[in-house]
Amino acid sequence: MSMTNRASHSAVYNDKVVRQFAIMTVVWGVVGMLVGVIIAAQLTWPALNLGIEWLSYGRLRPLHTNAVIFAFGGCGLFAASYYVVQRTCQVRLFGGQLAAFTFWGWQAVILLAVVSLPMGMTSGKEYAELEWPIDVLITLVWVAYAIVFFGTIGLRKVRHIYVANWFFGAFILAVAVLHIVNSAALPVDIFKSYSAYAGVQDAMVQWWYGHNAVGFFLTAGFLGMMYYFIPKQAERPVYSYRLSIVHFWALIFTYMWAGPHHLHYTALPDWTQSVGMVFSLILLAPSWGGMINGIMTLSGAWHKLRDDPILRFLIVSLSFYGMSTFEGPMMSIKTVNALSHYTDWTVGHVHSGALGWVGLVTMGSMYYLIPRLYGQKKMYSVPAIELHFWIATLGIVLYIAAMWIAGVMQGLMWRAVNPDGSLTYTFVESVKATFPFYVIRLLGGVLYLAGMGVMLWNTVMTARNGRVEDVRIPALNPAHA
Repeated sequence: MSMTNRASHSAVYNDKVVRQFAIMTVVWGVVGMLVGVIIAAQLTWPALNLGIEWLSYGRLRPLHTNAVIFAFGGCGLFAASYYVVQRTCQVRLFGGQLAAFTFWGWQAVILLAVVSLPMGMTSGKEYAELEWPIDVLITLVWVAYAIVFFGTIGLRKVRHIYVANWFFGAFILAVAVLHIVNSAALPVDIFKSYSAYAGVQDAMVQWWYGHNAVGFFLTAGFLGMMYYFIPKQAERPVYSYRLSIVHFWALIFTYMWAGPHHLHYTALPDWTQSVGMVFSLILLAPSWGGMINGIMTLSGAWHKLRDDPILRFLIVSLSFYGMSTFEGPMMSIKTVNALSHYTDWTVGHVHSGALGWVGLVTMGSMYYLIPRLYGQKKMYSVPAIELHFWIATLGIVLYIAAMWIAGVMQGLMWRAVNPDGSLTYTFVESVKATFPFYVIRLLGGVLYLAGMGVMLWNTVMTARNGRVEDVRIPALNPAHA
């Protein structure tokens, strides 16, 4: 490449990789949610396992969680962070073809998960089921991701590092540490390995990882999205920049200690359980600080919610974030946990965060991004965005309400005793009583998946009617230097 061509190449943003990740966010969203609907149907009518081991609930459930978290959510985070870091630093992505490697490497990880998990190749660690060769590939892709992201920060033309990039940076660094420590294992062959930890230490490391995968992958990363796309869509500055910094440091410090609340009433030492509970309760403050900051950014622009469905996605996602981060600390209280643990209340809590917070904020962000990546001012069909919002929201409400009711009912049935001390209900009776709520949960999941199907159609039509063009990096305003 000649010097002239290289200079003109570096004067435009690298939006190709953003475009690729944004499209795959929508595609993997449909796939991951479809698997979720299938396993919800299997729980409702167990005969739908069909006696085929590769399609059994135990094999498809980890495929569902990996697909929605790391394929749908992960691609969304890659797309958003690559887009945001270029715009806020006013430079092209660092590392040349390294960004392209992160895209193709991440898709390879996802495809390997699609093949290996139904075949029963698993480490047995929740959210970290993939076997060691895939873990090595994840590490390589993640190191490349860190080099691209922090390299771009290092080249920035704007002295200030915008708060969204603090959240993206924390998410990248924390997930790297979590993945490497929790995935430490002794390989037996190419398909099997055993954890480097055992017993209660293994459980402790697993839930230090598991809860912080929620804290950093599913919270910090998506707060990075929130801090960029809500101000952009609302055309308002962040409500309080000082609150965003306090919220950032309080959140990332506190989250790391909350993991033991997954292990109440187990062999984990009692004091460790209590530490997890206390930090979970403290976590309420920084979590709500972020929610308030995002929602109050709409001050003076509340009327926009009436006719802007993208803004509605983003703001309602924050409402679910606030609700989930109130519910989580409450469920970490030992006496509450004694009722809720092992019940579908936990499933309801997870999905109020996953469908309500992560899902809606990702969809809103992609609806902002996709038309701009194809030279359009808006998506092909704005009424389709409106339709998506309402059926997705209805699906979430049906899903989580059904799981809350089922969970509390299960907890109460399991602890009910007769005057002579014998159990009032058999376990099978609690399963039978739960059946109608599983049907409602399935209906909620079908609605949410249908919304994702609408989004896929809208995305395809926007791409077909748009045009890919290079976006030039604007000349730096001296006031920003």
